[in-house]
Amino acid sequence: MTSAWELLLPAASAPARARGRALQEALRDAVRSGRLAVGTRLPSSRDLAADLGVSRGLVTEAYEQLTAEGYLRSGRGAGTWVGDAVRAARPRARDLAPRSSGDLADFVPGTPDLSLFPRSAWAAAQRSVLTDLPHESLGYPDPRGLPRLRSALAELLARRRGVVADPERIVVVSGVAQATALLAGVLHARGTRTAGVEDPGSPQHCALYASAGVGTVSLPLDDEGLALGPLHDSGVRAVVTTPAHQFPTGIAYSARRRAELLAWARSVDGLVLEDDYDGDFRYDRAPVGALQGLDPERVAYTGSVSKSLAPGLRLGWLLVPDWLADDVVERKRTTDLGHPTLDQALFARFVEHGDYDRQLRVCQRAYRERRDALVAALTEHFAGSRVTGIAAGLHAIATLPERYGPEDRFLARVGEAGVAVRSLTAYGHGGAAGAQGAGGPRSPGQVRLVLGYAHLTPGRIRAGVARMAAAV
Repeated sequence: MTSAWELLLPAASAPARARGRALQEALRDAVRSGRLAVGTRLPSSRDLAADLGVSRGLVTEAYEQLTAEGYLRSGRGAGTWVGDAVRAARPRARDLAPRSSGDLADFVPGTPDLSLFPRSAWAAAQRSVLTDLPHESLGYPDPRGLPRLRSALAELLARRRGVVADPERIVVVSGVAQATALLAGVLHARGTRTAGVEDPGSPQHCALYASAGVGTVSLPLDDEGLALGPLHDSGVRAVVTTPAHQFPTGIAYSARRRAELLAWARSVDGLVLEDDYDGDFRYDRAPVGALQGLDPERVAYTGSVSKSLAPGLRLGWLLVPDWLADDVVERKRTTDLGHPTLDQALFARFVEHGDYDRQLRVCQRAYRERRDALVAALTEHFAGSRVTGIAAGLHAIATLPERYGPEDRFLARVGEAGVAVRSLTAYGHGGAAGAQGAGGPRSPGQVRLVLGYAHLTPGRIRAGVARMAAAV
């Protein structure tokens, strides 16, 4: 008990104005940490005041405050005791954010180069916004987003991605994940219980739909995109697609398949969710326009700044058909009362002043150079390998000659050598496409890798591929 009272001595030496608050907090910490165990009888206020060299009134006030909060208990003539409301010590804050695997070479896809984030331009935009933003703009925003940002996004997306972008049907969201979850919730409320997902495809789509109570049906791909036969046979009326640059196979949906997919949606009174996660990055030609531009009433379009700026900004957009707009906006309102105002105003200015276009050009140059470095390294170290899919995005598919297989042995060996890499089969959802992917069946000895390169310098790409080759 003596050591517990010693913990209170720094509080007793605090400045006079803060002494009472400091004493209360020190007593709370002693109870929370277990240094003052449940059932411990505390000294009388007179004795503790004398030991600490403070006024008795200060100790009496601290006892009364902590008794009211439940940390202490007291009875007339029975003294003051440590209560039993506190069961455990205060937990430490853990960081559960995804981190690098720590491998010597990490080709796991999905991460942009965060060192390209335009800190100076972002800081300048932030200062300008904080200076000019009216006080009333700091209140609860329109759940769709600030009109200024929705107007800027409408111009940007129409110009760069060819969407039909009515600012009234744009909802600012916390990335593609929230956009998908909002749509899944609305569809569930309207009676949808299953939705189609590309197989192979992004693992997060299944999880996001499941969180809204909507099951998923794995739908295979062919060389042109989502295979139409299985789609018709599935009976679903909603499907998630990545038509500009399919993840992970890297193909772009053909013009014919895009038209067929929209015809299917019209025939079943259905919806296509277009995830345009990296549609701005095409290296051999201008990017193909978004599917949404062909039929805005059958396609919900979503994108974000996660690949162009940083995923930690949690900033994206969702363009919804008119017949879903009110339901999506209401769900957004009840979910979080709208996206943070300052972030929206800042990004609106960033777009309006051309800073976002400049950032896209910086990323375009860097990622094209890194893809070229990857292709060259694979050609040098894995003779006979093929890189398939379009020259776009932040990852590539590499098919290695059969002499490097079987795939499980290849992955084990490069893993032991400190190289983190994923196979195409890792992105299957359990259907036939999970085993073969677009492009038809593969032989047992074939190795097909999904190689992320955007977060690696050309030098690290070359060294990583060399290490991978040495391992096998």
